[in-house]
Amino acid sequence: MSGHSKWATTKHKKMAVDAKRGKIFTKIIRELTIAARQGGGDPEGNPRLRTAILKAKEANMPADNIKKAVQRGTGELPGVTYEESVYEGYGPGGAALLIEITTDNKNRTVSEIRNIMSKHGGNMGEAGCVSWMFSKKGYIVVERAKADEENLMNLALEAGAEDIKSDESNYEIITTPHDFEHVKNRVKENGIEMALSEVTMMPQSYIRLEGKEAEQMLKLMEALEDHDDVHKVYANFDIPDEIMEKVSTG
Repeated sequence: MSGHSKWATTKHKKMAVDAKRGKIFTKIIRELTIAARQGGGDPEGNPRLRTAILKAKEANMPADNIKKAVQRGTGELPGVTYEESVYEGYGPGGAALLIEITTDNKNRTVSEIRNIMSKHGGNMGEAGCVSWMFSKKGYIVVERAKADEENLMNLALEAGAEDIKSDESNYEIITTPHDFEHVKNRVKENGIEMALSEVTMMPQSYIRLEGKEAEQMLKLMEALEDHDDVHKVYANFDIPDEIMEKVSTG
């Protein structure tokens, strides 16, 4: 599991840096708009919107920007209509990729994503080619130094977590999407700091990548996630920490 937690937390830190530059505002605004369009403008009754608003606040997005994005979603303000879709494919070494998209022009986006994939040793696949390898889960990462293992395990399982794993750096709590908020709140109430908490698509198994393939895979992930139309990218690679460090700090 170390490859998953390492990439997830590295990506989370990168998002924090991007937030300071306002780089992720575009993506958050799209997510706010779509969430409001699908589930209404009241975050109390719309978990997806509630999560999007929390992300917007973490990124220090002005309240007025949040409000306008929600109003565009509910139709109170005019705005661009975004479509959601999922592309599937393979990266270097045969690693599976699920790419969530929000776009106002599907033809343009699919062409650009295909180009990014081919540039970095990947290729697009047919619908359904890799989605069966992933399951939707709540995912919470706590650094080892921030919690006692037995205490964390007991409170997480009592709150309804499915599983808790650990590697040399982190504890990983896995939940159903339904139980995610409850488990997350219990961890928070106990004063335990979380390095990451999100609902994600978790692979059922991992492909170990090393050397050039590992570096190429990480560059592909970064190129995809930098694209404005890409909402999230999920993959089933496991990459050694030293390569992850080299690429994420390089």
